[in-house]
Amino acid sequence: MRYLLLLSLALLGWKAKDPVRIVFFGDSITQAGVQPKGYITEIQQYIAQNHPGQYEAVGAGISGNKVYDLYFRFEEMLELKPQVVVFYIGINDVWHKQSAGTGTDADKFTRFYERMIERLKANNIKVVLATPSVIGERTDASNPQDGDLNYYSGIIRKLAEKHGLGLVDLRKAFLEYNLKNNPENADRGILTTDRVHLNEKGNAFVAEQMIKVLFK
Repeated sequence: MRYLLLLSLALLGWKAKDPVRIVFFGDSITQAGVQPKGYITEIQQYIAQNHPGQYEAVGAGISGNKVYDLYFRFEEMLELKPQVVVFYIGINDVWHKQSAGTGTDADKFTRFYERMIERLKANNIKVVLATPSVIGERTDASNPQDGDLNYYSGIIRKLAEKHGLGLVDLRKAFLEYNLKNNPENADRGILTTDRVHLNEKGNAFVAEQMIKVLFK
């Protein structure tokens, strides 16, 4: 009977629905996210266990990228044919101001970001924004870029609200986690290896925060 049903569906031209493709668009943190124990790999494993065949998670991260780098490779990202795009960008826009004398001014950051959001919405592609996490894990507001990270995170929250988008507030989540789990006020080693890039626990934590928003 099952064979006859499958044969009938085949004759009618039926085929299984393609999985929803979620593209994670970002910098080195996302580039590393596809490695074993990376946050995208963790999300893929969650999908396999809880939504098999319904979704797929794809990484589109390049080390050193800032928001305008995403803008200039936007068409390349669209070639992946996403139904959902998750932006995880902002750390280098802040960090490189001090470390490399570059970075991105807040007004330009907002304009580049919003243009990409508008283009995706015009093409009926769902958009989710993530705030930048940390540049240093100290809990007493003494990390040099804390002020800028908070400000740029605020920009992203406002964009999410303005455009009715999903928001993964990693900045808020990391600060709360470190307050509970960093009693020595260490600048690294809690969720990061080097104040910025994620360790295994950090990748699992980011995956958990993403999953809460993507699959709620």
